[in-house]
Amino acid sequence: MRTPFIDLKASTAANGVVNLPGSKSISNRVLLLAAISSGATRINGLLDSDDTRVMLNALEVLGTPVERGDLHSVTISGRGGFSNKQADIFLGNAGTAFRPLTAALAVLGGDYRLSGVPRMHERPIGDLVNSLRSIGANIIHEQNEGYPPVKISDSVLNLQGPIRIQGSVSSQFLTALLMVAPLIAQKTGQDVTLEVEGELISKPYIQITLNLMARFGVEVQRQEWSSFTISRAAAYTSPGQIDIEGDASSASYFMALGLLGKGPVRINGISKNSIQGDIQFASVIEKMGGKIVYGENWLEVSGPGVGSGTGLKAFDDDFNLIPDAAMTAAALALYADGPCMLRNIGSWRVKETDRIDAMHTELVKLGATVSSGPDWLRVEPPLATSWKTAEIETYDDHRMAMCFSLAAFGPVGLRILDPDCVAKTYPEYFDVYHSLVR
Repeated sequence: MRTPFIDLKASTAANGVVNLPGSKSISNRVLLLAAISSGATRINGLLDSDDTRVMLNALEVLGTPVERGDLHSVTISGRGGFSNKQADIFLGNAGTAFRPLTAALAVLGGDYRLSGVPRMHERPIGDLVNSLRSIGANIIHEQNEGYPPVKISDSVLNLQGPIRIQGSVSSQFLTALLMVAPLIAQKTGQDVTLEVEGELISKPYIQITLNLMARFGVEVQRQEWSSFTISRAAAYTSPGQIDIEGDASSASYFMALGLLGKGPVRINGISKNSIQGDIQFASVIEKMGGKIVYGENWLEVSGPGVGSGTGLKAFDDDFNLIPDAAMTAAALALYADGPCMLRNIGSWRVKETDRIDAMHTELVKLGATVSSGPDWLRVEPPLATSWKTAEIETYDDHRMAMCFSLAAFGPVGLRILDPDCVAKTYPEYFDVYHSLVR
C-alpha cells in the first residue's frame, strides 16, 4: 500500500554521508547488453528499483538465465538473443527498458507485445518505430499511432543505406538503435550507419551508451554527433564482470542539500571522472555558491546555506545536456538572489510527466513567480514573506518528489503527495534524506 503523503518540516542544515544507488541509465543498458552478448556477465552495484526490476523480469520472460545474488548483484548468461519467441511484456513507465527492448525484439524476431502504465502509453516511440520499419521490422501501434503499446512480429531485415533517426525528441531512440546495430549487422552481413536527423539532444546519454558498448566489445565510429557506424564484424562479448557507477542524477539532490544546508555532504560512488553527463551538475552548484572537493570515488559539497541572508547566485543556463539534473536546478531557483532561467529543456515534456508544466504548477504553489514555454522555464523566487506551505503533486514522477524535498529549506514546511513514486529509481530516498537533514 502506497504512502499517501509525507510532511517535511522547515529545515536549516544538512550534513552526513550518502552511498549512492547504482545509475539507472547504466543499469538498464548493461542488463540488456549482457543478455544480447555471448557469455556470462556478473553485474555489481546494480540499481534495485522499479525500472530495473521490469527490465530483469522482461529478460527472464524472454528466456535469459538470470542468477540473482543480493539486491544489487546479478549474473546474466548471455546467448546473443532470446530463446522465448513469444511474450506479452509489461514495462511500467521505464523508457530505458521500453525503447531498447522494442528495438532488440524487432531485430531478433518473434511475436511480442510490449505495454506499460498509462503514462508510458503517452510517451512517444514513433520515431524509433519508423526507423525500425525502414529496415523491414514488423511493428504496429496497438492503440495510437506513434505511441505504445506495440506489437512486434517476425520479419526479414532489409538494410539499404543509412538508418535515419530523429534526434530532437529523445536520445533513447538513438541509444536503442545503437545498442541493436551489431545485431542488425550480423543479420544483414553489412556495416550499419545511423544518421541523426535534427539536433541531437542529451548527448551525454549517448556517450554512456557508446562507453558501455565498448565494454562489451563493440567500438562505434562516430562522425561528430550526426553519424555512427558499426562494422559488420561487430559482436558483443561479455566483459565477465562490470561494476555500476553511482547514479549521477540522484547525486544532484545531495549536492543541492550540501549547498542549501551548509554541509558538508559526502557522496560516495561517483567522481569527477564519471561517464554520466549529470556529473556536470556540479558546475551549477559551484556557480550558485557551493564548494566541491573530489576524491577517487566520492565528492563532498558544502555551501553558504540559505540562512546566510545573501541568497544563492541566480543562473541563466542551457540545460540540454543534463535534463534530469536540471530539475534539481529548478528547485534551487527558489533560493536564488534573482530570477533563474532554464533553457533548452524541451525533452522534459515527454518524460514521466510533462515536467515543464508540472514544475511550473508546483513552484507557483510555494510562492514563486513562474513562466514557461515549449522548452524553457523561468523561476522568480518568492520573497521571504511570500513563501507558502503547499501540497505538492508528484504526477507519479520520481524526480518531482525528490526535487521538491529541497523546498523544505524555505521558512515553512510542505507536504509531498505520493512519495512512494521515488521507487522508480530510488526507493530509499526519503530515508536517506531524513538521515542528512536537520
